[in-house]
Amino acid sequence: MSALVIAEYESGQLKPATAIAVTAAKVCSDDVHILVIGSDIAPIAKEAAALTGVTKVLAIEDMNFKDGLAEHIAAEVAGIAGTYEHILAGATSFAKNLLPRVAALLDVTQVSEITKVVSADTFERPIYAGNAIATVQVLDPIKVLSVRTTSFVATETGNDAAVEYRLSAAQLGAVATLVGRETVKSERPELTAAKVVVSGGRGMGSAEDFHLLEPLADKLNAAIGASRAAVDAGFAANDLQVGQTGKIVAPQLYVAVGISGAIQHLAGMKDSKVIVAINKDAEAPIFSVADYGIVGDLFEIVPAIAKALQ
Repeated sequence: MSALVIAEYESGQLKPATAIAVTAAKVCSDDVHILVIGSDIAPIAKEAAALTGVTKVLAIEDMNFKDGLAEHIAAEVAGIAGTYEHILAGATSFAKNLLPRVAALLDVTQVSEITKVVSADTFERPIYAGNAIATVQVLDPIKVLSVRTTSFVATETGNDAAVEYRLSAAQLGAVATLVGRETVKSERPELTAAKVVVSGGRGMGSAEDFHLLEPLADKLNAAIGASRAAVDAGFAANDLQVGQTGKIVAPQLYVAVGISGAIQHLAGMKDSKVIVAINKDAEAPIFSVADYGIVGDLFEIVPAIAKALQ
């Protein structure tokens, strides 16, 4: 049977998580479809059709989906799910809101954050904050899966799959309405897609001192992240949190400044290619995963590194 990938997009472009989910879907099935749902989706459908390995794009264009509400999309996905054995999406905030609803409507199990497809019904996923890997076999007729975006590479482009436009069949009703949406705009790279991330922890001391990371991030063209301790202390915004309860990142370079390295934080960044830790405590757990460590006063070291990069 076929696999269905639910497309995630923003500002008229597919998000990288969709191409990553396609990579996992191709291991599950030779027949991979992408569902693009919303309003004014023709450019998105065309972009999805270009992903290698995709055999068909299902495009459902309806003003009822213009706000991208999970309640509405889940009803549509559940309505067409009967012809698929796998339903996948990247493990982003979008999917974490959507896929549990889809699984509940289908009365099946959802497997979150898969890191490997062993076979069509067996998958690996991290547990215990990434300290162990569970192998999970799913016996449900439909497998609902979120794909950890740091564990698969994005599928390439160069395809020209057929795009099939369909009418919505879901009975939506007044399940939910959008009251408002606030979009955070930044000149920096998006945190989960950045090649370099500079993160600060509780050792930054205050929200004012957290800005000390900005010159270094500017020199490295890096995204800025934060530990949960820094977020809880009010040093940084919630959307910057890296860790088990935040965002999972795996950049080429991760610079941890004033972060002790709690297990929950390590779960969100330990797959980074190169990890640099700056901390005054030589016994901090962050040094156990760091490729390079600097023990010292971050308020002297960070400005010195930024200056040297000039």
